[in-house]
Amino acid sequence: MSSRVVVNSIRHTGASVDGITLDSSGNFSTGGTITDSKGDIRKIIISSKSSAYTLVAADAGKAIYISTGGVTVPNAVFSAGDAITIINNSGSSQTITQGTSVTMYNTADAATGNRALAGRGMATIYFVDSSTAYISGSGLS
Repeated sequence: MSSRVVVNSIRHTGASVDGITLDSSGNFSTGGTITDSKGDIRKIIISSKSSAYTLVAADAGKAIYISTGGVTVPNAVFSAGDAITIINNSGSSQTITQGTSVTMYNTADAATGNRALAGRGMATIYFVDSSTAYISGSGLS
């Protein structure tokens, strides 16, 4: 014999403000900040870099704000579904280097290899597995 409890909604409130709500349709809402190990999930966290930088796993879901030195995309660091945005915070081009054993397809022409990101340009890299990514953006060549 099994038992079953049917609840139309669960609601937690505190200090006269709705805290969390899970309704009968499975919708979850909160009146506060939602965070995970990378920060507030309602924002894209900016990580400023002032010299050459190699991406790390913790950069997934973030924007890298680089002013000089370029960015290297390493192999076997990211997983399918990870994405990183690179913002060039300078008037000069920055190189986005395709690391060893990484295939990074430019969505504009399907070419692989290093990319130049023009001054004040922005590009997003999306990983389909640990060594294959697609890059697109404004000012990308």
